[in-house]
Amino acid sequence: MSQFKIAGVQMDIEFANTDANLEKLASRLSETVAEGVQLTVFPECTITGYCFESFEEAQTVSEPIDGPSIMRVSELCREHETMVVFGFLETAGDRIFNSLALVDPNGVLGIYRKVHLPFLGVDRFTTPGDRGFDVITTDQVRIGMNICYDSSFPEAARVLAVKGADLITLPTNWPPGSGLTSDLIPNARALENHVYYMSVNRVGTERGFDFIGKSKICDPKGANLAFANHADEAILYAEIDPEYARQKHLVSVPGQHEVHRMKDRRPDVYDPLSEPFVEPE
Repeated sequence: MSQFKIAGVQMDIEFANTDANLEKLASRLSETVAEGVQLTVFPECTITGYCFESFEEAQTVSEPIDGPSIMRVSELCREHETMVVFGFLETAGDRIFNSLALVDPNGVLGIYRKVHLPFLGVDRFTTPGDRGFDVITTDQVRIGMNICYDSSFPEAARVLAVKGADLITLPTNWPPGSGLTSDLIPNARALENHVYYMSVNRVGTERGFDFIGKSKICDPKGANLAFANHADEAILYAEIDPEYARQKHLVSVPGQHEVHRMKDRRPDVYDPLSEPFVEPE
């Protein structure tokens, strides 16, 4: 069994105050590294906040992937010899993406741009992600990234599982009304794909929107390894075994009760999933 220690930081975020949010990230990262954590995951839009009222307003705090926030987190990863996933608003030409960066001591390992956008907050002004779903392979673990509303589409996690993810990270900004999503969806995505799955939500209030916390880390059986079942700041810890997530052939009774989470799929009958939705008449 090869153990890999992870942490999710459920924290409040200051709206449009990138310096304060980076300092808070640095402080929390010091705490997790002191506990032996190898990967620390922060919420969606960690650096900027979420409740922007226009493209122009969001643009004031968005930055390219070689911008100051990425550089600062890269420095922290070098200092602590660790990895971080965090959310930021990414500038790319005349577009803004709701993005995540996976950073290690050598710099950026991967960027994920949110694919599924609700008509809410800054997502009203960002561009849908155009990079698809990629798995980043490190020395010990294969990591996939989704953001918030992506979790409502099982295809997002499934693509990452098919590509070999051991762990799917889901930084979120879940508001009130998302309680059942936070309680049920991470467990379902972990179970159906036999992967580790961690949802990391923020807390606090921003422009009248409350954020509910309720972050969790689930194992490949869908059980909770850690659950911050409240709306207060917290750090969740868990040790995961990437090799266990790769064992998709699950045997309860040899020759009588066996399932394979990947080989039992029937892609030949899934064609409708790739067709546009048409409203019934």
